[in-house]
Amino acid sequence: MNNSTTKKTGMVSLIGKTNVGKSTLLNQLVEQKVSITSRKPQTTRQRLLGIKTEGSNQIIYVDTPGFHQGHKRALNKFMNKTALSSIEGVDIVLFVVDALNFSVTDEHLLSQVSTKDNQVMLVINKIDKVAKKEKLIPFVEEVTKLFPFLEVIPISALKRKNIDILEKEITKRLPVGDHLYPEDQIADSSERFLASEIIREKCISRVGDEIPYRLSVVIDNFKEEDKLITIDGTIYIEKSSQKGIVIGEQGKRLKAIGTAARKDLERMLDNKVMLRLWVKVKKDWTNDRSALNFMGYKVV
Repeated sequence: MNNSTTKKTGMVSLIGKTNVGKSTLLNQLVEQKVSITSRKPQTTRQRLLGIKTEGSNQIIYVDTPGFHQGHKRALNKFMNKTALSSIEGVDIVLFVVDALNFSVTDEHLLSQVSTKDNQVMLVINKIDKVAKKEKLIPFVEEVTKLFPFLEVIPISALKRKNIDILEKEITKRLPVGDHLYPEDQIADSSERFLASEIIREKCISRVGDEIPYRLSVVIDNFKEEDKLITIDGTIYIEKSSQKGIVIGEQGKRLKAIGTAARKDLERMLDNKVMLRLWVKVKKDWTNDRSALNFMGYKVV
């Protein structure tokens, strides 16, 4: 039996600009899908926890919205505030950047990170896309001039390259302490929230470039019976013109979204699922504080 002095528990925050692969990295670290992913930026909107317990070690990963500049809408401000607040009170920060691409946004975000504890690792993602690996050396030299990182670890989250090395470096630095979650728990989100995220992921992958940023999903009903879970969800968009795009010709796109989401939900919930979806217009919801609160974004 482990006693409390041998148990180690730590909070690890993943931060970075939009589309650097934080959600893919979280899913790889936890070895389960707990965060939705997309090639489109700003997919993650809320703070999500992924929990991995192995032996005496428990790592609680915090996935955050991608930090971005130049957007003034209430939803974007909420996402940036969520990203920055997740740096506080954690044991380790993973600062995730794209290989060979350190931008003004990266620099601005890095300037918000405190050097007091210096528990910050630079994680260089997407190294599988770098043809000439020797180019990484000057890139690392330039970035490490800006901040005293604990470690610099090049990875490919998509190809699982060096994930084990990253995990070893994190585990080495975990503080001693009792576990905060049961060892079989992998996320802190409710099933309702995960259902809304899965439906949103299927929408994002099936509509044009502009609509994902104006689209949200609310679960209206989540009813569990012995052999069937019934889920009713509403997909909200901002304009009437977007409604037809989400529904598609003769409802084909909405049906495809529903079928793909239902399959994922059945895998996640290990049960048969009846999923019913509606599409509604909520005008300018991304810039409306009461609408954001209604949709689960806690804007104060």
